[in-house]
Amino acid sequence: MGKFVEAARIGDLPEGTMKEVSLQGHNILLARVGGKYHAAENICPHMGAKLSQGKLDGAVVTCPRHGSRFDLKDGNVVRWTNFPGPVSTIARVIKKPQGLKTYQVKVEGDRIQVEV
Repeated sequence: MGKFVEAARIGDLPEGTMKEVSLQGHNILLARVGGKYHAAENICPHMGAKLSQGKLDGAVVTCPRHGSRFDLKDGNVVRWTNFPGPVSTIARVIKKPQGLKTYQVKVEGDRIQVEV
């Protein structure tokens, strides 16, 4: 079990936005969706792009490099790359789909804290 570390203040993260934060050597994507806060690793497991530079649609983040999509609620893969048909199949063989590591988040006062 880790320790909770302040990642941001509520005012730093408007509804429907995400940002990159660095906490004790961890590169974390912090997002606010539906009044809830989510934290996950910020690096796409497919090709290493920063997910914080991608697109947020609800609680799903899309990688800016190859279109892989991940649910920030649990880290599960929604789509592994946006390659067409056979290329997508080959990509799955070369690099198997991997979910994101997620982190526990809590709010105390106006402080968003992430367990690292």
